[in-house]
Amino acid sequence: MIQKAFTITLLLIVSKGLFAQHKGDTTVKVKDYYVTLSEIVVHKNLDVSAFIERVKNDTTFYKAFRNLRVIGYTALNDIRMLDKNGKTLASLYSRTKQIRVQKCRKMKVLDQTVTGDMFDSKGNFNYYTAQLYAGLFFTKDSVCGENNIVTGFEFSTKGLSGIEKHKEQLKMLFFNPGKKIDGLPFISNKTPIFDESMIDKYDMHIDYRDYNSIPCYEFTVKVKKGKQDEVVIDDMTTWFNAKTFEIAGRNYSLSYDAGIYDFDVAMEVQMTKVGDLLVPLLLRYNGNWKAILKKRERGVFTATLFDFVK
Repeated sequence: MIQKAFTITLLLIVSKGLFAQHKGDTTVKVKDYYVTLSEIVVHKNLDVSAFIERVKNDTTFYKAFRNLRVIGYTALNDIRMLDKNGKTLASLYSRTKQIRVQKCRKMKVLDQTVTGDMFDSKGNFNYYTAQLYAGLFFTKDSVCGENNIVTGFEFSTKGLSGIEKHKEQLKMLFFNPGKKIDGLPFISNKTPIFDESMIDKYDMHIDYRDYNSIPCYEFTVKVKKGKQDEVVIDDMTTWFNAKTFEIAGRNYSLSYDAGIYDFDVAMEVQMTKVGDLLVPLLLRYNGNWKAILKKRERGVFTATLFDFVK
């Protein structure tokens, strides 16, 4: 009897604590959509309208990757292609070093282990997923004359076709989640999370908490129940540095089934600072997708960057 009473009391305490976590939340209307604020965000008097505009127009996420073109760094690269049962079909594990000299950068492979059919007989990647990774972190020859300017830059598929066009569209999804992407059959109008047509499809929440020891505003966008077939971005959580509003990290998942192609992808990106430059520290990808006229690919990769040299 005493044990039962203790259990009930404990449950009441826990329940009260859980309720207390949410009872201070406040929902506000920003233009035509509603955003829920945690109690601590309410107390900080955050200008929610201005914050949402910052989110919509953020360039720090893409610029962080552009910054990798103008510095040196070492990377641990782990790419694995899997079968439907999760067994490894092919893999690549390597340690590479990017060296930048006189406005040019080149990559040196320090060590590398390859299994399966990761490469074809000419040394090219057999997998589209690995090609995407290589486009972000690998270079075969010296690359010169690059910069990290993003002002006025826009992704475009103009003049592209086939695989190169699909690569550019994937970059758009990766670097600009939440923006409209033209040229993607069936889903172009399902990517812009802030568009008027998407207002009733998402729940949005702003909290304040530490992310990797950095005080951040945590902005979460999550699809409402029953609306999954009407969107591409299922959920996205972004941590904005509370002082600079630079992106400190982002987790997001994308999925859609258009019949002729489908995908289910989860990403995690952690950032760090090198002097005044924001750069990726860690990138994790877990994806399952089937493109038009391509075999289904199930890939997992992790990029870990360190020893940055500005």
